[in-house]
Amino acid sequence: MNAKTSPYHIIELPPGRRIWVNTLDLSWPAHTIYGLLEVDVTIVRKFIAEHERRTGEKLSFAGFLTYCLSRAVDEDKTIQAHRKGNKHLVLFDDVDVGLMVERTVGEKRALMGHTIRAANRKTYREIHDEIRRVQSEPVPPGRGMPNWFRSALLLPWPLSRLVIALIRMNGRRDPTIAVSMGGTVALTSVGMFGGGHSGWGISPTLHPLGLVVGSISWKPVVVDGRVEPREILNLTVSFDHDIVDGGPATRFVRRLVELIESGYGLCEEEIHAEQATTTQDRKG
Repeated sequence: MNAKTSPYHIIELPPGRRIWVNTLDLSWPAHTIYGLLEVDVTIVRKFIAEHERRTGEKLSFAGFLTYCLSRAVDEDKTIQAHRKGNKHLVLFDDVDVGLMVERTVGEKRALMGHTIRAANRKTYREIHDEIRRVQSEPVPPGRGMPNWFRSALLLPWPLSRLVIALIRMNGRRDPTIAVSMGGTVALTSVGMFGGGHSGWGISPTLHPLGLVVGSISWKPVVVDGRVEPREILNLTVSFDHDIVDGGPATRFVRRLVELIESGYGLCEEEIHAEQATTTQDRKG
C-alpha cells in the first residue's frame, strides 16, 4: 500500500458489471445526436394516480413510454434502421423495444433486459401486462442471457477483446443477430435524480435510437397564457447520425412528445377498466 494514500481494500468487479462493460464495447464508434427534452407528463401522471386510487392497480409509466415510442417509430421506420456493412440498411417491420425490467434475485433487486416484441402492434394494456408478468416471473437461468454470450464476455483479457471484435464484425454483417437479442430501439430509466431535482441522463446505447428517462419534477409552465404547475419529465433521445439526419430526427421527436403529452392510448386503458368493472358487476 502506498504510504501517501488512506487505507483501502479491493473487491471483485461483479460478473454482471463485467458483462455490461464488454457489451457496451460491442457498439461501433457512433456519431450520435443527443436531444435533451422537457416533456409535460401531467396528464399521464394524473391518469395513473387516479387509476391506482380507483382500482388499486399501479400502471407502468415505462410501459406508457414504450407504447408512445413504438407508435412514433412506426410512423417512420427509417428511424430504427440498422447498418448492414457499408452500403446497406436493414429496415425492420416491427418495433421491438428493449428495456430494463427490475426483477427480484434472492433478497436483492436487479435490472434485467427484456424486449417488447412488435410493440407497435400492441395496446398500452398489453405492454403493461407483459412488463408486470416479466417482473413477477422467476429469474431465468443466466438472467435470460444466452449461455454462450455470457461465457464469452467473461473471458479474461485479451480473449474477451477478440470475442468482442468478432461479435461486432458479425453484427455489422447481420444486424438481425443484435435485434434478436436486444430489439430495434432501446428505452432506459436511469432514475439518477430524485427529490424533485431536475436532470437528464446520457447513456451509451447499442441501438440506432434510444430514450433515457430522467427525473420528473414540478415546474411552472405557461398554458393558454397562464402560468401553471406541471409535472415535467426530463427525457434524453439519441440517434445514430450515420442513419438519421436532423430533419427526420426533429419530426420524430415532435411526434413522440405530442403522443406523450396528450396521454395517447390511455383512453383504451379506461375502456378496458370499464369493461372489467361491468363484467365483475354482472358476475356479482
